[in-house]
Amino acid sequence: MGRKFLVVLLGVVMLAVLFSCWAHAAEKPYIAMISKGFQHQFWQAVKLGAEMAAEEFGVEITFEGPESESQVDKQIDMLTAALAKNPDAICIAALDSKAVIPLLEQADAAGIPIIGFDSGVDSDIPLATAATDNYAAGGIAADNLAELIGYEGEVAVIVHDQTSHTGVMRRDGFVDRIKEAYPNITIVDIQYGGGDHLRSTDLAKAIIQAHPNLKGFFGGNEGSAIGVINAVIEMNMQGKIVIAGFDSGRLQLDAIRSGVMAGAVTQNPVGIGYEAVKAAYMAIKGEPVEKTIDTGCYWFNKDNMDADHIKPLLYD
Repeated sequence: MGRKFLVVLLGVVMLAVLFSCWAHAAEKPYIAMISKGFQHQFWQAVKLGAEMAAEEFGVEITFEGPESESQVDKQIDMLTAALAKNPDAICIAALDSKAVIPLLEQADAAGIPIIGFDSGVDSDIPLATAATDNYAAGGIAADNLAELIGYEGEVAVIVHDQTSHTGVMRRDGFVDRIKEAYPNITIVDIQYGGGDHLRSTDLAKAIIQAHPNLKGFFGGNEGSAIGVINAVIEMNMQGKIVIAGFDSGRLQLDAIRSGVMAGAVTQNPVGIGYEAVKAAYMAIKGEPVEKTIDTGCYWFNKDNMDADHIKPLLYD
């Protein structure tokens, strides 16, 4: 009887071990994605791309971000909480490219792969960053706005911030291109609206009031561009100020179709989310990833926004 009991007990133990191994093998790798925000359609499109990749590669993801792109501290809290869950990888779109570094160093020390998306980090820790070439994109906006105002006159800029890689690179790409290629264009003001369309509207209105000869305006992200659109409409300056935007979304698309906005640079947000998760999956498996994953961008206006190569990149 004792021997039979031992045989049965041994069998139970072996089954338990096998079940445990099977359960562990069946667990999906977990990737925590910390975004800059949730308030714009751009981030919803990034999330869609991330979810597409998660399904394709058999991983579990979470996607979260602060309510406002000015809430650096809240993003740091989210990253801290994500790190505490010991994920298999972390994808981060940093609001402040320096503030996140101590936490990324902790993750790196714990062997957790880091992938950047949309916005880079001032560190070599991220194995890859899936993003638009934002400096080049700022230059594209500058070239198109310059042409539209006849290569001379006063222009102004509203960008979301001066702490994230995207904000700095789009601003610098625009400003440097104007300075190097268009000597008869003067940038009279640069302001930062935190990606909030209401704040950006107030800033744009103040700039227009201070510079009555303003001919052009560049809004460096969705919230900034919508703020400029609102200001131009509220001050009845349609047709007098040429607006170049960034990203798409319903309000910008409507403004371009109606002629209030001349055009904008669109990114590939679905591609950004997809490539970030794909790179994280490859890193988890120990496969090499490209350090810089350029997801591309295009200038679009009412003449080409329905073209086959543009339309899939516009989100509303």
